[in-house]
Amino acid sequence: MTTTLLLENVTCAGCVKKIEKGINALPDVDQAAVDFPQRRLNVEGPISSDNLIAALSEIGYRGRLASNEAEDRARQKAQQAAQYKQHIRNTLLALGVGIPLMVAGILMDEMSVRTPQDQVIWGITGLLTLGILLFPGRHFFSGAWSALKNGSATMDSLIALGTGAAWLYSTAVVLFPQMLPEGSRHLYYEASAMIIGLVNFGLAMEIRARGKTSEAVERLLNLQPKTARVIRNEKEVELPLELVQSGDLLRIRPGEQIPVDAIVEEGSSLIDESMLSGEPLPVSKAVGDSVSAGTLNKSGTLKVTAEKVGSETALSRIIEMVKQAQASKPEISRLADTVAGIFVPVVILCSLVTALIWYLLGPEPQLAYMLVTAMTVLIIACPCALGLATPMSVMVGVGKAAEYGILIRNGQALQSASQLDTLVLDKTGTITEGSPQVTDLSGSHPQLLQLAASLEAVSEHPLAEAIVHHAQEQNISLSPVANFQAHSGRGASGQVEGIAVTLGNSAWMTEQNIDFSAFKNQAQTLAEQAKTPVYIAIDGEVAGLIAIADPIRKDSIAAISRLKQMGISVVMITGDNPHTAAAVARQVAVDNFIAGVMPEDKAKQIEKLQQEGGHVAMCGDGINDAPALARADVGFAIGNGTDVAIESADMVLIRNSLHSVADAIELSRATLSNIRQNLFGAFIYNTLGIPVAAGILFPFTGLLLSPVIAGAAMAFSSVTVVSNANRLRLFKPSSAKDSG
Repeated sequence: MTTTLLLENVTCAGCVKKIEKGINALPDVDQAAVDFPQRRLNVEGPISSDNLIAALSEIGYRGRLASNEAEDRARQKAQQAAQYKQHIRNTLLALGVGIPLMVAGILMDEMSVRTPQDQVIWGITGLLTLGILLFPGRHFFSGAWSALKNGSATMDSLIALGTGAAWLYSTAVVLFPQMLPEGSRHLYYEASAMIIGLVNFGLAMEIRARGKTSEAVERLLNLQPKTARVIRNEKEVELPLELVQSGDLLRIRPGEQIPVDAIVEEGSSLIDESMLSGEPLPVSKAVGDSVSAGTLNKSGTLKVTAEKVGSETALSRIIEMVKQAQASKPEISRLADTVAGIFVPVVILCSLVTALIWYLLGPEPQLAYMLVTAMTVLIIACPCALGLATPMSVMVGVGKAAEYGILIRNGQALQSASQLDTLVLDKTGTITEGSPQVTDLSGSHPQLLQLAASLEAVSEHPLAEAIVHHAQEQNISLSPVANFQAHSGRGASGQVEGIAVTLGNSAWMTEQNIDFSAFKNQAQTLAEQAKTPVYIAIDGEVAGLIAIADPIRKDSIAAISRLKQMGISVVMITGDNPHTAAAVARQVAVDNFIAGVMPEDKAKQIEKLQQEGGHVAMCGDGINDAPALARADVGFAIGNGTDVAIESADMVLIRNSLHSVADAIELSRATLSNIRQNLFGAFIYNTLGIPVAAGILFPFTGLLLSPVIAGAAMAFSSVTVVSNANRLRLFKPSSAKDSG
């Protein structure tokens, strides 16, 4: 059972680490993970929501149970809009005090206390600045106090300590100037006000940028109409979508979005499925065809019967999969998470060490230097940049993938796909259409096709369906089968009207001690034409040969060429004989193929390639592909594949095109590059920023970093990370660029 809470007072990566550690320690929790950009806590386990909220409160954080996705999103957007306005208001108030003070400091050359008149003026200024700390800066201090009560420290702690120390020192100078050396009577009220203003502005910009990253899910949610036109008792009634039940008859007019997964009962139309599959051309639908929730009815009026409603629709499942993937963490994020978890305490320690060094070794006025450097270290450090570096990029990348009809199950799949160098493609249904047709029939037995089709009517193999379909086209009636046995990857056998019928490939004939030499040359010729020869034996003697061909997908050749240009080694795997496999490989320009592979051995072939040092992906669509999909570093399932294959895959391709595999790899590489840029920026910023703030350049230049500049740098470091992640929203795969 998964429970999702919406979090309210999570400010930095330190909060994330603390929440995950505290909730994961609970007995009824299997796994807990915080989605920092979306401020959500996802918990797996039998724990009740009330106990979860109570445990969260004990750690010092507030949360409420997520309910309806659309309502939660609307409430969250309203909350973010209110927070944005509040931060902007705080910014204006704080900078309204801070900027005039800073200008005055520049004009006066130095802000210090020398006379009783100075004490009065700066005393009034101190009260004004205290108002800034208590109102625009209130949330920093309340957050810091809450963290302190729970034995932890967060970004709020750094801001509160820095600005609070500056205000207290300045107030001490105003009240007791005689207790401090004249050189140490400098005031820092403007620094407190400016830092509060700049950090509030940074938070406002972060909220604004963060809102753009969730656009992908919001677009999917907007595909769901709020109501549906239901026909009950021969009357049309417009009902809220949540009241529509499976089996209801609905009318869909031109220009309307389809509200549920349904079957067409009456009418025909063109349906725009681009919002789900990324496929631009509308699809023709008629009686008996299925239509999906969220797609657009372009032309005719349809009557449809609701098949799947609510959370069972394909659209709902897609939304859920995208949300889960956006909240997951790839391996690359572990270092940042570890550092972020201890970041704030380490920064506070660095600040204390800095103060001590300046007090013991610094020049006069030591107290002033000590305060400025310690405060600047606290202010410049930014745990948020570290915490946002990976999840923001994953969130945008997964959302972008959904736009192109690629559903990614988790963040690790993104990282693994970016490292791929080998792609194994199942032939049938992946490279080919998966709709084989009989092309040749040889043999003199009068019942050859009738016996073969009768036997194969019991089988579920695609080649069997082709034989049965061919017989039905010729109006041949089929007979019942006794003692039917399917032999995976080889053939089938059984009794048809008392006649023993054996059907399959050469290996199966050899195993059954059936001489097939009379048709061997013909079979080889057919195989070289990319056709699959199937031998038919009647009462133990070969009687004929059926050739079956599966058309190559129209874009397979172009997609495989594109994959090879990307540096991916493409390998075709098939249970077909080597001659047919070689012919198909030649047609699609695949250099390497593995033929005659039993379904149960596909996973072993994947493992063999991995042992040779490759980062191997598998793309398939059938039940027999599931073990190989699970064994591969990344499993790609074609969207019209079996449920078992889709469940085993790391990425699901809604479009039945190999271009989607190339798109997914391109996007994964772009996302991982973006994550590395963010992590590099966050680490370099903090690694260089903290020593500079501590005054490491002072012995060489005589300059110290201003706390105000440190505050501005800190405010914009997390905004930079979010903005860089949002660049992924502009990503276009090369297939889209070529077609556009």
